[in-house]
Amino acid sequence: MDINNLHDLEAASGHGRKELFRSGTALLFIVGIMLYTSRVGMDSTDHVMLVVAAMIGGYMAMNIGANDVANNVGPAVGSKALTMTGAILIAIIFEASGALIAGGDVVSTIKKGIIDPSLIPSSQTFIWLMMAALLAGAIWLNLATIAGAPVSTTHSIVGGILGAGIAAGGWEIANWPQLGNIAASWVISPVFGGIIAASFLLLIKRTITYQDDMISSAKRMVPLLVLFMAWAFSTYLMMKGFKKIWKVDLVTALLIGAAVAAIVYVIVRPIIHRAAEQLKNDKESINSLFTVPLIFAAALLSFAHGGNDVANAVGPLAAINDAVLSGGLATKASIPLWVMLIGAVGIAIGLALYGPKLIRTVGSEITELDKMRAFCIAMAAAITVIIASQLGLPVSSTHIAVGGVFGVGFLREFLKASYTEMTIEIMHHHENDNPIEVEAYLAEFGQASIKTKGEMLQQLKKSSNKEHLSKKERKELRKVYKTELVKRSALLKIAAAWVITVPASGVMAAIIYFTIRGMMLP
Repeated sequence: MDINNLHDLEAASGHGRKELFRSGTALLFIVGIMLYTSRVGMDSTDHVMLVVAAMIGGYMAMNIGANDVANNVGPAVGSKALTMTGAILIAIIFEASGALIAGGDVVSTIKKGIIDPSLIPSSQTFIWLMMAALLAGAIWLNLATIAGAPVSTTHSIVGGILGAGIAAGGWEIANWPQLGNIAASWVISPVFGGIIAASFLLLIKRTITYQDDMISSAKRMVPLLVLFMAWAFSTYLMMKGFKKIWKVDLVTALLIGAAVAAIVYVIVRPIIHRAAEQLKNDKESINSLFTVPLIFAAALLSFAHGGNDVANAVGPLAAINDAVLSGGLATKASIPLWVMLIGAVGIAIGLALYGPKLIRTVGSEITELDKMRAFCIAMAAAITVIIASQLGLPVSSTHIAVGGVFGVGFLREFLKASYTEMTIEIMHHHENDNPIEVEAYLAEFGQASIKTKGEMLQQLKKSSNKEHLSKKERKELRKVYKTELVKRSALLKIAAAWVITVPASGVMAAIIYFTIRGMMLP
């Protein structure tokens, strides 16, 4: 047999072994859930339903780990602030810690108030509804992960509850105004995230990388940026990460955040000054100053996500457990430790086994990220949630993070187009000059600060006898020299997945509900 064929065969078998290991590990987790929960609520007539629901909850948790967690660590991996292994370990530790420490002991059984529980005829129907919603949401997340599309797990479970709810109680059971708010988040979340991330990147460029002395500018600005980050993330954790165990208002959260930020500033300022002294006066060196802040951002985002979004996996399961044990239907349900553990461990396993695909998608397959850009995306994630919470706007952490990635990418395209336009203007005014002199002038222009660039262009226009390029000429040249720094295919795929998440999981949930009902009715 040819040696190349042997290598191909070995590579294929290696891939097969990896897939077998992933599938086997996931199956062992589900079997473990089945064996443990088979001893819970054995006196209930719906005991088997609880065991099946727990297995579906574990499956949902793994899919959350595989898809949703990528948004917290993806930019840090894409910018090379963290390795894939390091990012997964940090995410596993902080996601699980957030779920167990800040996940709360009570969860809303009807997520986002999307359906009216008074129109659900019985606890039996409620159990079937929740099982259908949980399974549909998990299947949709699984399909999205396979397609490489980061989607909102909250929207997946909301769609599931909506679809199963309509199947169980008719169209009037749905809270349509609330659904309209959720649909609005498809636009609000990515737009807010993109604008805030792009604004921070522009601030960093204007105050640091566009300056002649980047080192001095970094000494002044980076500690202030870290201070603002500490303030934003402390406030974010107060309002999002710990909200289920300690509710605070915005003013209190901001004051606590300010105190934490002041302490962080005093600690990091001398450290950043010492580190900056050892760096070269270029953008690549300045980038390294954002490595540690990015690692902290990934950890804190993961903690807040674990504390808040683990309910997407365990909320319906806790509701089913409550209905099985009490025989009633409540809008709030307690979360037993075993239920929370299924969510925490499932998210960790799903992330470790299947998370790298979506981490790569968010971190490197949409646009190229460096540490400064990734820092801006992390800031956007925290600040957007704080602002939206106070304005009562529905937002998705997934949409915010991915919107931030697109925001910095489109800003880069705009700045690249503006710079290209300036160089074309220079070449236009130097059209008949010595090519070597023109090249030297362009090199000097490229190294100059933003202020110096403006002065050079003004001087050039005054000294040249040529007319400026017309708007029409600029527009045509912009089309010719346009550089796409954001992958359009990724934009279209992700946007399409966002739009169809609620209806897709809803339709699946309705089908699953009718299937369960058909099997369970005598």
